[in-house]
Amino acid sequence: MKLPLQITFRNMNASEEMEANIHKKAEKLDRFYDQVMSCRVVVEAHHKHHHKGNLYHVRIDLTVPDGELVVSRDPGQHHSHEDVYVAIRDSFDAAFRQLEDYSRRRQQHVKTHQTPLHGRISQLHPEEDYGKIEMPDGREIYFHRNSTLNTGFEKLALGTEVRFDEEEGDRGPQASTVKVIGKHHLID
Repeated sequence: MKLPLQITFRNMNASEEMEANIHKKAEKLDRFYDQVMSCRVVVEAHHKHHHKGNLYHVRIDLTVPDGELVVSRDPGQHHSHEDVYVAIRDSFDAAFRQLEDYSRRRQQHVKTHQTPLHGRISQLHPEEDYGKIEMPDGREIYFHRNSTLNTGFEKLALGTEVRFDEEEGDRGPQASTVKVIGKHHLID
């Protein structure tokens, strides 16, 4: 963190053990994402008359390059938040999840699907069970009769558009899983 951790306690006494616990959890966030500029933590005891103990409210503000992430764990009906350490743990867990999501968005980790290779049949040799596919870049790729799917080798003609996977064969690159492109054409 670029700025020191700020911890505030309201309506309660601070303890060294509690501060150490918060420091440890904040350091874990900083190790996960080193772009956190500052972290402010407020731990507050609600002094409402409950039949059992106090409930604790924890708020964490993380300043990151494009804004701020805020976690506000209101005790509400969570009687587990009668233990201040549980309230702190839950808040930092939520902050970690928000930081993970933020990090993914910032790094633009989005699934991309690779467009399959495609081309047109440029040569057919049915008597020898092979043909060649001309790719848009001008390369020609060999394919064997056994590589064709669904439509079969017999239904192929010169100029037929196909898509395929490329692999390295005994004599260089060759096409596998050759499939005729139907009415849905691929766009370069």
